[in-house]
Amino acid sequence: MRTNTSNTAARYQGQLVINWHMTEACNYQCSYCYAHWTKPESGRDVMHNADLTQRLLSQLFAFFSQNPSNPLRAEMQWDSVRLNLAGGEPLLNQKRTLAIVAMAKAIGFDVSIITNASRLDAPTLSALAPLTSMIGISLDSANTTTMREIGRKDSKGRMLNLETLSSSLREARLAHPALRLKVNTVVNQLNCDEDMTALVKSFAPDKWKVLRMLPVLTNQLEVTDSQFAAFLARHQAHDTVISAEDNDSLTESYIMVDPKGRFFQNSIALGAAGYHYSRSIVEAGADAAFSDLTFSARKYLSRYSQTRAHEMQETLV
Repeated sequence: MRTNTSNTAARYQGQLVINWHMTEACNYQCSYCYAHWTKPESGRDVMHNADLTQRLLSQLFAFFSQNPSNPLRAEMQWDSVRLNLAGGEPLLNQKRTLAIVAMAKAIGFDVSIITNASRLDAPTLSALAPLTSMIGISLDSANTTTMREIGRKDSKGRMLNLETLSSSLREARLAHPALRLKVNTVVNQLNCDEDMTALVKSFAPDKWKVLRMLPVLTNQLEVTDSQFAAFLARHQAHDTVISAEDNDSLTESYIMVDPKGRFFQNSIALGAAGYHYSRSIVEAGADAAFSDLTFSARKYLSRYSQTRAHEMQETLV
């Protein structure tokens, strides 16, 4: 992978995070969703094939954790590697996802997961909590009308019961004190004027990632600089846990793998819509596939340096 680095950037100490978007399938229809990938001519998602999943994860772990000549080592140092499972909605196929969590853990990854929480019931939480260091949930509004307009509902019109979800997560964290909670919020035209202070307080996350809607596939709900700044200013009460990411910081600063097992980056920096892909990691090898795209160590390090002082030893996703 071609790296955009800076000799003046501080070295990163901590975990390196790989985000595997396991599936495009989701039971919600969020208007701003980024999870739509170009499909190769043939082949199912890697997650449905246990052998391919094992090979993909083993190659990723060997390249990022066991390879002292990894090209990113020239600019960054890390002590461990975390596999962050995302989608689509990874818990639509709970049995398979739980098997992958266990597989990744056995290989040597620290594991986390991002979910829309629609399938995050008590039994699933009980299974995930001992195997994951962090559970991330997507919350964009406390207002049912806004959630419905965004598309945060299933085919039967069902939406999250936020009170029940908050209670379940509280119990899981009490049972597993090492488990951390992250809330993701995408600021868009439908929620940019909302005050989510009370909602976030009720969940008490260790981290609240506030992302500006990224127009990878559509700019229909894009917000202005002033609207995004106003949203952040309105939530100063949560300043100690907020990690804000504007559009520029979202490009070329994540290590991402698509459902087919390819590295990918959004193409906004190249003046195009959609994504740019590497070759198959399983077929070409992680080293060769990684060289197909550009990754900005400077932006990754910048995200790290912008975290609050009390988080300086924590992990970034």
